[in-house]
Amino acid sequence: MLNSQNLLSGKRKYLYGLMILSFISVVCLAFNMGGSDNFDFSRREVLLRRIGHEILLQSGDSTSRVLPVKKIAENEYQISFEKNLTFRPDSLVNTTRRLLSKDPFATDYIVNVLNSGNSGVAYGYAISKNKKDDIIACIGRKQPKAGYMINIKFKPTGINTTKNRYLLGSLPFLAFVGFIFLRSVKPRRTLPDNLHADRLTLGAVLFDAKNRKLIINGKTIGLTGTETRVLLIFAMSPNEIIERSRLQKEIWEDEGVIVGRSLDMFISKLRKKLEFDPNINIVVIRGKGYKLEISA
Repeated sequence: MLNSQNLLSGKRKYLYGLMILSFISVVCLAFNMGGSDNFDFSRREVLLRRIGHEILLQSGDSTSRVLPVKKIAENEYQISFEKNLTFRPDSLVNTTRRLLSKDPFATDYIVNVLNSGNSGVAYGYAISKNKKDDIIACIGRKQPKAGYMINIKFKPTGINTTKNRYLLGSLPFLAFVGFIFLRSVKPRRTLPDNLHADRLTLGAVLFDAKNRKLIINGKTIGLTGTETRVLLIFAMSPNEIIERSRLQKEIWEDEGVIVGRSLDMFISKLRKKLEFDPNINIVVIRGKGYKLEISA
């Protein structure tokens, strides 16, 4: 029972460690992705300035400036100009479509041209990834010269969604890496502290669990760590049936692999080391498990 509690406690610690490691890895990945986002957004702003530049040239203005692009909301930007200008809707549609095709995340967006004089929308249209969903009207009417601002709002998918997909997709991999890391640093299971100082008498055999040895008629026989753990389970319940599944669970489950033949091998080794006392024997109880028989 004590071994099971220790095993459960150890598993909880490893689980918490795995969760912490995965969280830290996700945070680090998010920061890295954030750096990528900054680059993509900066590249988008350059494209938006290019749109403003070409609109000025189409208006016959090659000297005034395109003012700094403003991010006025999440996924929404504003292009403004130093001086008044005129534009043709068809040219504006073709220019934004051509330049924004260079942005892999700008597949769906809405463009509104605002007149700064009356704060109204002078012209607007919507571009979709599926061209049949485009909304474009009044492309043949040249707009009068005025102080215009162009607002472009992108559909909130693109960069942020891609980042989330990367993060979610990386979680199984991070969990696997965390598991491998924790397996590599996991301390070897030790015997319960309250049994370290005890020496158990099994017939004529003195079982020193702490020092992993048997003393029979003055002769010392060494035990491996696994042999010690197996024999300790028997020694705590002499002449009682110990189920095979219990032995496998308590001895090998925390090692990550349970191999049936491993148990048989260690039982066989223990029998040979105990054969100096004919009153002690580990017997097979068919269909149930094993029993450490100690005769009076």
